[in-house]
Amino acid sequence: MVRDISLSGSEIAILKALGLSGSATFGRQLLERVGEIEPDALIDDLHGLLMLGYILADRTTIRSVEEIERASFHVNSNYMRDLQAAMNPGQHDEPKRRRRRRG
Repeated sequence: MVRDISLSGSEIAILKALGLSGSATFGRQLLERVGEIEPDALIDDLHGLLMLGYILADRTTIRSVEEIERASFHVNSNYMRDLQAAMNPGQHDEPKRRRRRRG
């Protein structure tokens, strides 16, 4: 089932900073990687991604930069493919065809 996901530029930056491997990223690392995003916008976008279930955190509330620093985040593996398709819209339009062996 393909989900239609639309992401803003800062949400894409957050997801790229987290990486789509599914491994955990500490909040301090996330803040270093997305340093150009304003703290209020970062908190708002993180909250939105958490509410939609696209990313998961070990803390239930993220309201300040200090709480981001103490948290650990990772991308939800259930949405991994759909998020990849949303981040790179032109690459996943056509399914790959299998090669047939001749012989």
